[in-house]
Amino acid sequence: MTTTDQQVAPDLDGLAGAWLDQFQGALRNGTATATADLFHPDAWWRDLLAFTLDLRTAHGHQALAARISESPTGPVSIALTGAATLVEAGAEPWVQAMFELETPLARGRGVLRLVERDGAWRAWTVLTAMDELVGHEELTGTRRPLGGAQGEDRMARSWTEARRRQQEFVDSEPAVLVVGAGHGGLGLAARLGCLGVSTLVIDRGERIGDGWRNRYDSLVLHDPVWYDHLPYLPFPASWPVYTPKDKLADWLESYASTMELNVWTGTELVDSARQDESGEWTVTVKRADGSQRTVRPRHVVLATGVSGTEPNLPELPGAEEFTGLACHSKDFPRGVDFAGRRAVVVGSCNSGHDIAQELFEKGAEVTMVQRSPTYVVSVAGSAIAMTGMYDETGPPTDVADLLGASFPFKCAPEMHQATTAAMAEHDKTMLEGLAEAGFLTSSGIDGTGALQLFLQRGGGYYINVGASELIAQGKIAVRSGVGVERFTPDGLELADGSSLEADVIVFATGYKGMLETARRLLGDEVADRCGPVWGLDEEGELQGVWRRSGYDGLWFMGGNLALARFYGKFLALQIKADEVGLAESQNLSEGRTA
Repeated sequence: MTTTDQQVAPDLDGLAGAWLDQFQGALRNGTATATADLFHPDAWWRDLLAFTLDLRTAHGHQALAARISESPTGPVSIALTGAATLVEAGAEPWVQAMFELETPLARGRGVLRLVERDGAWRAWTVLTAMDELVGHEELTGTRRPLGGAQGEDRMARSWTEARRRQQEFVDSEPAVLVVGAGHGGLGLAARLGCLGVSTLVIDRGERIGDGWRNRYDSLVLHDPVWYDHLPYLPFPASWPVYTPKDKLADWLESYASTMELNVWTGTELVDSARQDESGEWTVTVKRADGSQRTVRPRHVVLATGVSGTEPNLPELPGAEEFTGLACHSKDFPRGVDFAGRRAVVVGSCNSGHDIAQELFEKGAEVTMVQRSPTYVVSVAGSAIAMTGMYDETGPPTDVADLLGASFPFKCAPEMHQATTAAMAEHDKTMLEGLAEAGFLTSSGIDGTGALQLFLQRGGGYYINVGASELIAQGKIAVRSGVGVERFTPDGLELADGSSLEADVIVFATGYKGMLETARRLLGDEVADRCGPVWGLDEEGELQGVWRRSGYDGLWFMGGNLALARFYGKFLALQIKADEVGLAESQNLSEGRTA
């Protein structure tokens, strides 16, 4: 914001401090009448557990007034931390400030944005986020364990023997059973462990990391290292910017060891039931040696990925006639020489592009079938959205996470549109080449790029690591805007009546979602009592994931590495609150609270 001789630059700390004092008073007294003085009419307040013990967003005066009046009244302390700053990122500058908060239940942090309209500085966005439960803080830092065997085992057993008994749950039952030892499940187990909640993680892979290790050879993370750190244990400074999948698999294995996580690999859930009266699950698992074990946790968490584990494989007539290899992307064979073979990849998002590129590099003649437009951005273009946040010179990861979360998912679409437009300008040559090759591109939902596609659909985009150039150069052929009708003996018939000859057909058509994994593992009765899992609710928060699912004692954990790192903390805090009776004391009903 520029100033003239007649204008005086505002006292940013004074503005933010005065607003926080007024907000603190409104919360202490439940005075919803202060809403119009505090907030502009289109303002947003996002609360991550601090006042609601849920993930909630209020938008507009009516919802904001209700949120203030519903918040527990009493001692609330809010104080500015650091200096407020003036941000000029668009047509309307804002004052941005970070603050600390404390209630009888929680300590946390927040982010405030004030804008000046009609001569008055009021809030545009506010984030309040819990960091810890008062009296139940993480066992980290000054609260870290002493080391060695603890408690009654201190004199009798070595650390190694104590860990063996802990890992096998010889003397106790796990409070939490996590299904899935990917980055989400392991990160959540680490959070729970630091909260003193005993947790068992099971995974059907032979080794931790096999979910990555067993995928197609060319897979590399499309997000940079600064965005992908795991809780408590960031990647080393020498780590490559983009992580190869086998390197990540090995890191997850070492992470589980370093964080002392209790993981049973080669283990599958075979039966489960929950007693409503006791709140206890009875879960039978089959272990790698063929033996069965029954555990009785109070919480079950499905951490099997945003898309779940059930392949979305189209049922096409004529499959028995096809004489070549047909598979879903999850079963794409590794290390096979495809030289001279005709390959068709059905699907045009990340997996479809990666597999098409790998097939080409292994000597195949490749055609991609693209049924609908795809949002495409280059790796360098996608970095535009992370500049100053997740890069070598950005703030600490926890601060970047907090700043990112302080924009509610439905807030300021024009900012995402502007960033998406800037990415498209950066990628202009690439996008023009795709268009000339007949590949259909989009700008995402309402021009917002990959973010809303991920939040609402779980996919629909490609971050280019080389396949787009191959398409533009005609090295990977494309059939766009057409679906697949049936198999033929030597390939596929498309919906427009044309056909493609193929020796290999790979369906990169995604998965059915986490709820269908719950249906397979836990049964129809459990799945039917859950609400939707993934996609945005009316408030703009993700449904059923990182929060109560609708079936008490069942939780869903998902998201890319960054989302899992940040939101896993809130899932762990909710489970801890249940374990110590705080959720019950706050009169939270079973199931979904929103």
